[in-house]
Amino acid sequence: MTSAKRLAVITVGMTHSGKTTFAHRLQARLPNAVVIDQDLHAAFLNTHYASIVPTEGPNHLKFALTRAIVDHAIERTSAHIIFCNANRSRAARAMLVDRLDRAGFRTVLVDFRIADDLLRQRVATSDRSTDVLRSSTSFAEVLTRQQRASGDPDTAPPAAGEADHLLRIDLSDDVPAVVQAILEIAA
Repeated sequence: MTSAKRLAVITVGMTHSGKTTFAHRLQARLPNAVVIDQDLHAAFLNTHYASIVPTEGPNHLKFALTRAIVDHAIERTSAHIIFCNANRSRAARAMLVDRLDRAGFRTVLVDFRIADDLLRQRVATSDRSTDVLRSSTSFAEVLTRQQRASGDPDTAPPAAGEADHLLRIDLSDDVPAVVQAILEIAA
């Protein structure tokens, strides 16, 4: 059920940069769109299958659940797909974009470059549940780890050519214009 006009929007950014909020704002404006949210998958697994969730290393169970949902969305629906989690690994993004390209999607990367001070403030005042965390005890710890990894070439911000379109959000005020740009790409 693929169509050349389907979009796949992939958000890239650190914790609390606004990726999930953005994804849901876009979903509300983009007909026939689904948000793929690995945090929901992690919370589900931690709530219902905690005894089999890996405690160290990659969470292959979460990745398998997400892959099954993504496969279904790609192969069995006509929906646009919005990926709202960090997607900070360049290699993982490249594999995802390649898969989406082969399935006939137009790909859009949305790069969240929110200032570190604002991210620290958001984390400090967040009431977001830590149920999705597995190897960290707080979002402050996640943010610190992500900020340290920023120098790693594999977690470098997206670059032109990684996808069909690259858009950037530096401030929350940029969101409406980026949503509008994506709606124009979809038209």
